[in-house]
Amino acid sequence: VGPKGGRREKHPRRRIVDAIFYVVWTGCAWRQLPKDFPPWPTVYWYFTWWHDDGTVERVHDTLRGRVREADGRAAEPSAGLIDSQSVRTADTVPAGTRGFDAGKKVKG
Repeated sequence: VGPKGGRREKHPRRRIVDAIFYVVWTGCAWRQLPKDFPPWPTVYWYFTWWHDDGTVERVHDTLRGRVREADGRAAEPSAGLIDSQSVRTADTVPAGTRGFDAGKKVKG
C-alpha cells in the first residue's frame, strides 16, 4: 500500500497476484492471460517491479519458513541439493579438461 493520495488503483492487487500465479502454474506466456485478469502489461509490470525490489524473494522466504515450521522443522534449511546433468565429451577433448561421472560411468 503506497502513500495516501493519488488516484485509486484500477485493478485490485489480489487479481494481479492471481494472474501471476496463473502464469506460473500454467506456464503460459504473459500475452496469453485470460481476459478475466487485468491486462497482461499491467500484470507483467507488477511482477518485474516486485521481482526487482526483492518482494518476490521476501514472500518466498517467509512462506518457506512458515511451511517448514508447520511441519515441525527449523525455518531455515540446513542443507541444499544441486542437480546436474552429465554430457558425454568427444574423444578429441583433452583428458586434462574432461571429468568423469562415476555414478553414470560417463566421461564428461
